[in-house]
Amino acid sequence: MMFDKHKRESLLLRDLLKKLIIIVIGSIVAAYGITLALYAGFGGATLAVLWQGIAETFHLSIGMASFVVAVGMILFALIYDKSQIHIGTVLYQIVYSTCVDVFATCHVYSTYRWFNFFIMLLGVILFAVGTGLYASASLGRGSYEAVTFALAEKNNWQVKIVRIALDILVVIIGVLLGGKFGICTIITVIISGPIIQFVNAKAKRILKI
Repeated sequence: MMFDKHKRESLLLRDLLKKLIIIVIGSIVAAYGITLALYAGFGGATLAVLWQGIAETFHLSIGMASFVVAVGMILFALIYDKSQIHIGTVLYQIVYSTCVDVFATCHVYSTYRWFNFFIMLLGVILFAVGTGLYASASLGRGSYEAVTFALAEKNNWQVKIVRIALDILVVIIGVLLGGKFGICTIITVIISGPIIQFVNAKAKRILKI
Protein backbone atom coordinates (compact mmCIF):
# COMPACT_ATOMS: atom_id res chain seq x y z
CA MET A 1 0.00 0.00 0.00
CA MET A 2 2.81 2.40 0.93
CA PHE A 3 4.59 1.59 -2.34
CA ASP A 4 1.40 2.27 -4.29
CA LYS A 5 0.98 5.58 -2.50
CA HIS A 6 4.54 6.68 -3.33
CA LYS A 7 4.10 5.58 -6.94
CA ARG A 8 0.85 7.52 -7.19
CA GLU A 9 2.44 10.64 -5.71
CA SER A 10 5.40 10.28 -8.08
CA LEU A 11 3.07 10.07 -11.08
CA LEU A 12 1.12 13.11 -9.90
CA LEU A 13 4.33 15.08 -9.42
CA ARG A 14 5.60 14.09 -12.86
CA ASP A 15 2.27 15.06 -14.40
CA LEU A 16 2.35 18.45 -12.67
CA LEU A 17 5.93 19.07 -13.80
CA LYS A 18 5.00 18.21 -17.40
CA LYS A 19 2.08 20.63 -17.28
CA LEU A 20 4.24 23.42 -15.84
CA ILE A 21 6.81 22.91 -18.62
CA ILE A 22 4.02 23.05 -21.21
CA ILE A 23 2.75 26.31 -19.67
CA VAL A 24 6.22 27.87 -19.84
CA ILE A 25 6.76 26.79 -23.46
CA GLY A 26 3.27 27.97 -24.46
CA SER A 27 3.82 31.31 -22.70
CA ILE A 28 7.11 31.91 -24.52
CA VAL A 29 5.62 31.05 -27.93
CA ALA A 30 2.55 33.22 -27.30
CA ALA A 31 4.69 36.14 -26.13
CA TYR A 32 6.93 35.91 -29.19
CA GLY A 33 3.92 35.78 -31.47
CA ILE A 34 2.11 38.73 -29.94
CA THR A 35 5.29 40.82 -29.99
CA LEU A 36 5.93 40.00 -33.66
CA ALA A 37 2.40 41.08 -34.50
CA LEU A 38 2.40 44.14 -32.26
CA TYR A 39 5.42 45.87 -33.78
CA ALA A 40 4.71 45.05 -37.45
CA GLY A 41 2.77 48.30 -37.87
CA PHE A 42 -0.79 47.06 -38.30
CA GLY A 43 -2.21 47.84 -34.88
CA GLY A 44 -2.39 45.44 -31.97
CA ALA A 45 -4.40 42.38 -31.00
CA THR A 46 -7.50 43.27 -28.97
CA LEU A 47 -5.92 43.23 -25.52
CA ALA A 48 -2.62 44.54 -26.88
CA VAL A 49 -4.40 47.76 -27.95
CA LEU A 50 -5.11 48.34 -24.27
CA TRP A 51 -1.48 47.56 -23.37
CA GLN A 52 -0.33 50.10 -25.94
CA GLY A 53 -2.66 52.73 -24.52
CA ILE A 54 -1.55 52.14 -20.94
CA ALA A 55 2.13 52.03 -21.94
CA GLU A 56 1.72 55.30 -23.86
CA THR A 57 -0.18 57.08 -21.08
CA PHE A 58 1.85 55.94 -18.09
CA HIS A 59 5.25 55.55 -19.82
CA LEU A 60 5.54 51.82 -19.17
CA SER A 61 6.98 49.03 -21.28
CA ILE A 62 4.49 46.87 -23.17
CA GLY A 63 5.40 43.89 -20.98
CA MET A 64 4.81 45.86 -17.78
CA ALA A 65 1.52 47.23 -19.14
CA SER A 66 0.38 43.67 -19.93
CA PHE A 67 1.34 42.60 -16.41
CA VAL A 68 -0.57 45.49 -14.81
CA VAL A 69 -3.69 44.65 -16.84
CA ALA A 70 -3.35 40.96 -15.97
CA VAL A 71 -2.99 41.65 -12.24
CA GLY A 72 -6.16 43.75 -12.34
CA MET A 73 -8.04 40.99 -14.18
CA ILE A 74 -6.75 38.27 -11.85
CA LEU A 75 -7.84 40.27 -8.80
CA PHE A 76 -11.29 40.76 -10.33
CA ALA A 77 -11.59 37.03 -11.08
CA LEU A 78 -10.44 36.11 -7.57
CA ILE A 79 -13.19 38.27 -6.08
CA TYR A 80 -15.87 37.36 -8.61
CA ASP A 81 -15.12 33.65 -9.17
CA LYS A 82 -11.86 32.35 -7.70
CA SER A 83 -12.35 28.90 -9.27
CA GLN A 84 -11.03 30.38 -12.53
CA ILE A 85 -7.57 31.02 -11.03
CA HIS A 86 -4.84 28.41 -10.53
CA ILE A 87 -1.04 28.25 -10.42
CA GLY A 88 -0.92 28.18 -14.22
CA THR A 89 -2.62 31.59 -14.40
CA VAL A 90 0.16 33.23 -12.40
CA LEU A 91 3.04 31.31 -14.00
CA TYR A 92 1.78 32.05 -17.52
CA GLN A 93 1.48 35.77 -16.88
CA ILE A 94 4.93 36.14 -15.29
CA VAL A 95 6.66 34.30 -18.14
CA TYR A 96 4.48 35.92 -20.81
CA SER A 97 4.92 39.55 -19.68
CA THR A 98 8.65 39.11 -19.13
CA CYS A 99 9.15 37.58 -22.57
CA VAL A 100 7.12 40.31 -24.28
CA ASP A 101 9.64 42.89 -23.06
CA VAL A 102 12.60 40.68 -23.99
CA PHE A 103 11.33 39.99 -27.51
CA ALA A 104 10.39 43.64 -28.05
CA THR A 105 14.10 44.53 -28.17
CA CYS A 106 15.16 42.01 -30.83
CA HIS A 107 12.85 42.41 -33.81
CA VAL A 108 13.96 43.46 -37.27
CA TYR A 109 11.28 44.30 -39.82
CA SER A 110 11.42 44.78 -43.58
CA THR A 111 11.08 48.09 -45.42
CA TYR A 112 8.38 46.36 -47.47
CA ARG A 113 4.98 46.73 -45.84
CA TRP A 114 3.57 43.60 -47.52
CA PHE A 115 6.37 41.53 -45.99
CA ASN A 116 5.68 43.01 -42.55
CA PHE A 117 2.04 42.01 -43.04
CA PHE A 118 3.09 38.36 -43.30
CA ILE A 119 5.28 38.78 -40.22
CA MET A 120 2.23 40.13 -38.37
CA LEU A 121 0.13 37.19 -39.61
CA LEU A 122 2.80 34.73 -38.46
CA GLY A 123 2.84 36.50 -35.09
CA VAL A 124 -0.93 36.11 -34.64
CA ILE A 125 -0.69 32.41 -35.53
CA LEU A 126 2.19 31.82 -33.09
CA PHE A 127 0.28 33.70 -30.38
CA ALA A 128 -2.73 31.45 -30.88
CA VAL A 129 -0.59 28.28 -30.97
CA GLY A 130 1.17 29.25 -27.73
CA THR A 131 -2.12 30.11 -26.05
CA GLY A 132 -3.66 26.80 -27.12
CA LEU A 133 -0.62 24.91 -25.84
CA TYR A 134 -0.74 26.72 -22.50
CA ALA A 135 -4.48 26.12 -22.14
CA SER A 136 -4.03 22.38 -22.73
CA ALA A 137 -2.31 22.06 -19.34
CA SER A 138 -5.62 22.93 -17.62
CA LEU A 139 -3.98 24.60 -14.63
CA GLY A 140 -6.09 27.74 -14.57
CA ARG A 141 -7.23 30.14 -17.25
CA GLY A 142 -5.29 33.14 -18.51
CA SER A 143 -6.26 36.43 -16.85
CA TYR A 144 -8.47 37.59 -19.75
CA GLU A 145 -10.12 34.18 -20.10
CA ALA A 146 -10.67 34.05 -16.32
CA VAL A 147 -12.63 37.32 -16.41
CA THR A 148 -14.57 36.16 -19.48
CA PHE A 149 -15.63 32.83 -17.98
CA ALA A 150 -16.24 34.31 -14.50
CA LEU A 151 -18.74 36.81 -15.94
CA ALA A 152 -20.34 34.25 -18.25
CA GLU A 153 -20.71 31.42 -15.76
CA LYS A 154 -21.85 33.52 -12.81
CA ASN A 155 -24.52 35.31 -14.85
CA ASN A 156 -25.51 32.51 -17.26
CA TRP A 157 -24.35 34.58 -20.23
CA GLN A 158 -22.91 33.12 -23.43
CA VAL A 159 -19.11 33.08 -23.40
CA LYS A 160 -18.86 34.39 -26.97
CA ILE A 161 -21.14 37.35 -26.18
CA VAL A 162 -19.12 38.23 -23.07
CA ARG A 163 -15.85 37.96 -25.01
CA ILE A 164 -17.10 40.16 -27.83
CA ALA A 165 -18.29 42.77 -25.33
CA LEU A 166 -14.96 42.70 -23.48
CA ASP A 167 -12.99 42.90 -26.74
CA ILE A 168 -14.94 45.97 -27.79
CA LEU A 169 -14.50 47.54 -24.35
CA VAL A 170 -10.72 47.00 -24.10
CA VAL A 171 -10.16 48.20 -27.66
CA ILE A 172 -12.17 51.39 -27.06
CA ILE A 173 -10.34 52.12 -23.81
CA GLY A 174 -7.01 51.29 -25.44
CA VAL A 175 -7.62 53.60 -28.41
CA LEU A 176 -8.73 56.44 -26.11
CA LEU A 177 -5.46 56.03 -24.19
CA GLY A 178 -3.37 56.04 -27.37
CA GLY A 179 -3.38 52.40 -28.48
CA LYS A 180 -3.56 51.50 -32.17
CA PHE A 181 -6.53 49.74 -33.72
CA GLY A 182 -5.78 48.13 -37.07
CA ILE A 183 -6.08 45.10 -39.31
CA CYS A 184 -4.09 43.06 -36.76
CA THR A 185 -6.94 43.59 -34.28
CA ILE A 186 -9.49 42.24 -36.75
CA ILE A 187 -7.35 39.28 -37.89
CA THR A 188 -6.68 38.26 -34.29
CA VAL A 189 -10.41 38.15 -33.55
CA ILE A 190 -11.11 36.08 -36.69
CA ILE A 191 -8.37 33.43 -36.62
CA SER A 192 -7.05 33.12 -33.07
CA GLY A 193 -10.09 31.33 -31.61
CA PRO A 194 -10.16 28.39 -34.06
CA ILE A 195 -6.36 27.95 -33.85
CA ILE A 196 -6.39 28.00 -30.04
CA GLN A 197 -9.19 25.42 -29.98
CA PHE A 198 -7.41 23.16 -32.51
CA VAL A 199 -4.01 23.30 -30.76
CA ASN A 200 -5.59 22.81 -27.36
CA ALA A 201 -7.36 19.60 -28.45
CA LYS A 202 -4.32 18.27 -30.34
CA ALA A 203 -1.91 18.98 -27.47
CA LYS A 204 -4.14 17.20 -24.95
CA ARG A 205 -4.25 14.10 -27.13
CA ILE A 206 -0.60 14.03 -28.25
CA LEU A 207 0.94 15.00 -24.89
CA LYS A 208 -1.60 12.91 -22.92
CA ILE A 209 -2.55 15.65 -20.46
